Amino acid sequence: MENDLDLQKYNVRTDLALEAKEMAEAPQGGPIPGILSEITEDNGITITQLQVQNEQGSQAIGKMQGHYVTIEVPGLRNGDTGLQDRVATHFAKHFEAFLERLSIPKSARVLIVGLGNWNVTPDALGPLVVENVMVTRHFFELMPDQVADGYRPVSAVAPGVLGITGIESSEIVHGIVEKTKPDLLIAIDALASKAVERVNTTIQIADTGIHPGSGIGNKRKGLTQDILGVPVIAIGVPTVVYASTIVNNTLEMMRSHIEQQNGNTNQILGLVNQMAENERLQLVKEVLSPLGHDLLVTPKEIDEFIEDIANVIASGLNASLHEAVDTDNVAAYTH
Repeated sequence: MENDLDLQKYNVRTDLALEAKEMAEAPQGGPIPGILSEITEDNGITITQLQVQNEQGSQAIGKMQGHYVTIEVPGLRNGDTGLQDRVATHFAKHFEAFLERLSIPKSARVLIVGLGNWNVTPDALGPLVVENVMVTRHFFELMPDQVADGYRPVSAVAPGVLGITGIESSEIVHGIVEKTKPDLLIAIDALASKAVERVNTTIQIADTGIHPGSGIGNKRKGLTQDILGVPVIAIGVPTVVYASTIVNNTLEMMRSHIEQQNGNTNQILGLVNQMAENERLQLVKEVLSPLGHDLLVTPKEIDEFIEDIANVIASGLNASLHEAVDTDNVAAYTH
């Protein structure tokens, strides 16, 4: 029977705390208790700092308690290298704030983990960042007296995915953490957004780690301080949108447009206009039922986009992790 369908799994899917907050605010038309946010802009770069203060705020938006920073730059699609350098600089400064908030000393050992499948372009963000970060741990291990001031031990690994290695990436990371004993873990992953305009133009930083079900639908186990015993900072970029979300956004845009034109949305859209959001997504499920799952959509220029955003993140990490790298001129350290 149709009335027995569980529609919860057809809700709009997003990995961005900012979007989760926006969706939670929409029904009540105002701020959510337990959520603090601050927005700043700098010539095409919008930065939203979000703090989930308590369990009430966490339940409201479905995100863990902690700090989230979202950097939105629509102009990144244009391949503007000057803009990319500015974004990397902003990223580095905000990432440094996370290090200070977590009381990570300048000599702390850092492990960077690039999650994802390097054979699938939209999921290759993590491995691409790992390719471009400055790895220094081996110098500290083999020739510590020759390491210049202003650097710290940094190691990096791309553990792959279960389908390639036969091992959960979290199990690989857990083994590396036990053996190398880093003081901080940085996890980089591809995300899903509910808004097409945020794909490949948005970076999220969070001190909550990676939780089960995160990323683009992967059911990997979490990478958190509770599990690993060390602080975990997660960095993510939305590289895909669910097809069901695109269809739902299209229906909502049609409804808004018709409403602005003549206000008679019921006459034109009929029953669709009266449906709840998850019910509209159920319609899409019916269309996709022969496949047995939803579709993930990514731009055809994803190859170029993913390289650019990976370089931006790697440059920002290099500048924020090593004092010898000039935070105001991170472009000089991009591979």
